[in-house]
Amino acid sequence: MSALAHPQQPTKYIFVTGGVVSSLGKGIAAASLGRLLVARGLRVTMMKFDPYLNVDPGTMSPFQHGEVFVTKDGAETDLDLGHYERFLDRSLSQANNITTGRIYSNVITKERRGEYLGSTVQVIPHITDEIKAAIKRIAPENDVVICEIGGTVGDIESLPFLEAIRQFRTEVGKANAMFVHLTLVPYIAAAGEVKTKPTQHSVRELMEIGIQPDVLICRTERPLGDDTKRKIALFCNVDFGNVIESRDVPTIYQIPLSFHEQGFDARVMARLGLPETAEPDLSQWRDIVRRITKPAGRVRIAVVGKYTDFIDSYKSVQESLIHGGIAHDVGVDIAWMSSDRFTDHETARALLSEYDGLLVPGGFGVRGVEGMVEAIRAARELRIPFFGICLGMQVAIIEFARHVAGLPESHSSEFAPECAHRVISLMESQQGVTDMGGTMRLGAYPCVLQPGSRAAVAYGVSEVSERHRHRYEVSNQYRDLFVEHGMVLSGLSPDGSLVEIVELADHPWFVGCQFHPELQSRPTRPHALFAGFIGAARREQGARSVESGEASQAISGN
Repeated sequence: MSALAHPQQPTKYIFVTGGVVSSLGKGIAAASLGRLLVARGLRVTMMKFDPYLNVDPGTMSPFQHGEVFVTKDGAETDLDLGHYERFLDRSLSQANNITTGRIYSNVITKERRGEYLGSTVQVIPHITDEIKAAIKRIAPENDVVICEIGGTVGDIESLPFLEAIRQFRTEVGKANAMFVHLTLVPYIAAAGEVKTKPTQHSVRELMEIGIQPDVLICRTERPLGDDTKRKIALFCNVDFGNVIESRDVPTIYQIPLSFHEQGFDARVMARLGLPETAEPDLSQWRDIVRRITKPAGRVRIAVVGKYTDFIDSYKSVQESLIHGGIAHDVGVDIAWMSSDRFTDHETARALLSEYDGLLVPGGFGVRGVEGMVEAIRAARELRIPFFGICLGMQVAIIEFARHVAGLPESHSSEFAPECAHRVISLMESQQGVTDMGGTMRLGAYPCVLQPGSRAAVAYGVSEVSERHRHRYEVSNQYRDLFVEHGMVLSGLSPDGSLVEIVELADHPWFVGCQFHPELQSRPTRPHALFAGFIGAARREQGARSVESGEASQAISGN
């Protein structure tokens, strides 16, 4: 039962802001605190305010924004929601990610309907009221709401959100809301010491807005001594014990343990007047960290994609591969390889020969597709475990059609609409769609698995629900031909109209899926397909080692 089962207990709110520079890890810090509160028996939800004018990140470049995380209800959201779901082990929704664009869109829509009774519409109170309403909408049925404000204090774009949360704490009472500020304490090599001045200035900017942080999380490369912490506490007007050190660690999953060791969660509980609970059981989390940092073995996985120069474009894929390793107590060494490097068949075979598995993730646009074809062909012929996701599966279909099914002029209608064999085609529901934002097949849909298939064995059930983000699908016109040449259509939509999973039965692991399984993987519950893929890579690695040893013995014997 929740620690706040008493109906009179109000929801508590924690607002997380960031200062000095971006990319300090507010999302991970917020999610780590959420993990600790969940471990204490609280019902926790999280939300992210993004200060850009896009209604959602669905049309933004992966090189600028990183991955688009898709929720169960079909919202295209910030990648931090993936961290929230992975740490909380809870599915979130469209209400958990709000952008400036959505806030302004809602306000303008209300103004057009005449809901403001002739008032002049302004940032205060109308925009700030809309922000506060978004916070309140996710409060019911939750003990704690953790809200991350995107951007950095001092950015003009973030000001309406900061003003809104300042007002919000006044409205709900200081006992029910608190501010956590993440800042940087840099180490200056020439001086041989850490510097607190950037943190002092960042907090000062917050205080000028009217926000006094209750807790400071200090990102640092070097340990912060007590003297440094006391200095920060004194100049930033926070308690000494509320200066929390956040050092670089081997894995992000170690951060909740570090926070707990410093008493962060206990101090939050006390500050918000939350009922005392037993110490959280973090034994499973400690085992996860042990399996990542000190695994029993290691596998090497090549990820061949379009956006590998910016790994955040594949953040959930990266984490899901790590989760797959957790399931088998193996570390996963990921090589991010641009598909443009795979210029021909021989090059592809040479590039992949040293890896235990190949994963081709999703993407949009024709650039790099031919390189993916060559990589997948090499993995199929060399019997290297292969996992294709969304575009990765579609390119696997193109490769199979060209080199196995005897259709050399095959392609996708997305990339080559005039080709002879459009084995990948635009979905029927996407015909005539002109608006690009929020119009793809999005969110969770059911998939029926073929009994005895590799996918069914991996999942252990006959039907699953997976999240999608795509417009194109396997053309049903060629399904029978693919089956005749050995491809197994192991997952279909319930009405049989959409191919969801394909595999090759005569290969150690050759699986492609139209959906995005990485969106539902958790460190505590690795996704079945990622666990299966890493397991296959580990087995094939062992088999090759045995073959290599036998060959060496044979040579020695001669």
